[in-house]
Amino acid sequence: MGAFKEPHGGKLKELYLAEGKADRVKEEARNLKSWDLTARQLCDLDLLMNGAFSPLEGFLGEADYERVCDEMRLTSGVLWPIPVTLDVSEAFAEDLKTGTTIALRDAEGVLIATLDISDIWRPDLDSEALRVFGTNDDLHPSVAFLKHKSNPFYVGGRIHGVEPPTYYDFKLLRDTPSELRGRFRKLGWRKIVAFQTRNPLHRAHQEITFRAAREVEANLLIQPVVGMTKPGDIDHFTRVRCYEHILEQYPDQTTQLSLLNLAMRMGGPREALWHAIIRKNYGCTHFIVGRDHAGPGNDKNGNPFYGPYDAQDLFARHEEELDITMVPFKMMVYVENKAEYLPADETEATDKVLNLSGSEVRRRLQEGLEIPEWFSYPKVVAELRKAHPPKHKQGFTVFFTGLSGSGKSTVANALMVKLLENGSRPVTLLDGDVVRKNLSSELTFSKEHRDLNIQRIGYVASEITKNGGIAICAPIAPYAATRRLVREMITPYGGFMETHVATPIEVCEARDRKGLYAKARAGLLKGFTGIDDPYEVPENAEIVIDTGELSPDLAAHRILITLEKLGYIR
Repeated sequence: MGAFKEPHGGKLKELYLAEGKADRVKEEARNLKSWDLTARQLCDLDLLMNGAFSPLEGFLGEADYERVCDEMRLTSGVLWPIPVTLDVSEAFAEDLKTGTTIALRDAEGVLIATLDISDIWRPDLDSEALRVFGTNDDLHPSVAFLKHKSNPFYVGGRIHGVEPPTYYDFKLLRDTPSELRGRFRKLGWRKIVAFQTRNPLHRAHQEITFRAAREVEANLLIQPVVGMTKPGDIDHFTRVRCYEHILEQYPDQTTQLSLLNLAMRMGGPREALWHAIIRKNYGCTHFIVGRDHAGPGNDKNGNPFYGPYDAQDLFARHEEELDITMVPFKMMVYVENKAEYLPADETEATDKVLNLSGSEVRRRLQEGLEIPEWFSYPKVVAELRKAHPPKHKQGFTVFFTGLSGSGKSTVANALMVKLLENGSRPVTLLDGDVVRKNLSSELTFSKEHRDLNIQRIGYVASEITKNGGIAICAPIAPYAATRRLVREMITPYGGFMETHVATPIEVCEARDRKGLYAKARAGLLKGFTGIDDPYEVPENAEIVIDTGELSPDLAAHRILITLEKLGYIR
């Protein structure tokens, strides 16, 4: 396991200005160009300022960025595996100059820090994806971010922190590195093993962490990520309540819970090194590295992005330089005939080994089925059930898409009436024309404004879904990327059923009561979907209907049957 090391070592690079100087900078910043930080950027900036990302002194400049991508090192030679960059829009970047200063503000406009610009450049994001994550498959969350969400320019430079971001939740569990180091000193803890998690903990995790701490004769720090994790993960409010319950299962005075405001990249082996550097900055001496640590799942071919032990292998090669000791994650299984958890490699051929996969646990939650006590603690399961009721009690969205005149609105109205008749939940219809009139009246029909209109519909639908209602959306929604964005907005909160109304354009044109197709073909109406602007046909819609072949009543009934089959209505 490596030689014993004194904890709390290594100089932290905290980037906050002294109080008096911070007040002066607040005044000066009124005249600076401001960038409003995204949620991911705010997480990164928080950990830069409080020293968790030591030895970084700001967002990476171009030379550091290139070497990190290629060699996992800063230009100084120091090991650093993940690029920490500030991406900005082209419009914002075009007026910037090196040697000047910009203000960095949160979503409410509060000044968080200033940045002295050292570099402005347009990165090759495809190259970054390949070099850092080893793939260009956008099923990898960070590759999807680079391809579809990242701004095209990077700005690097030194940070001067003015004040930390404000978080109102779990304030007593949010520690800076210096605060946590101080607590370890006060408690007299000299060996601390850290456990990284983005998921709820169950009995197997408790066994793993307890055994790991006992094996290296260390105290335990459970430090879950509460910044940004993998899309679809359980929300951190639910997870933290679960963690608080599971603390009851450890001996008194042996274990601490502290939250980490990290925006994960799901970068597998590289991310394992990153997590270890962060935990060393928090004063830990040991770090548990799991099977497929920080892995994002499978690629488009169904294969894992990273091998199960790639992270442990890469860590082992850099362990001495990292100066924090790896504790390999041992897979624990429940042996029914012995009524205990054991490492998988210590079981015997005659043992009856029980296991529940993560997907099976999610299925049981969705269906309201039992989760056995050998797998998890009753209090943890109760929290999960509160946050994730069975499908028939969740909110959901039925998102229609199709050409003008395809019958979306007619079928949507029929479906609304049938769902109101069912009476299980409140139902809201967000029809394309009605939304245009009441929510997006100032928007044009440019591609940018069409996307914005659909995003607004998606936002409203996500709020309805989150609060247990049914949203029926019926816009044209011609672009696949925007439909995917709406799906991502809604699926964390409930069901999403994309419904492609695939009525042929000839039928749509024949029904054209407003004469829009005729105007478009005559050149009087520009950018009309299906004529001189493309409609991108959905590839993976949950249901496809053609109102040239089905009456509105029968089409709505078919959607209702699909909802029943998926478990959303009874």
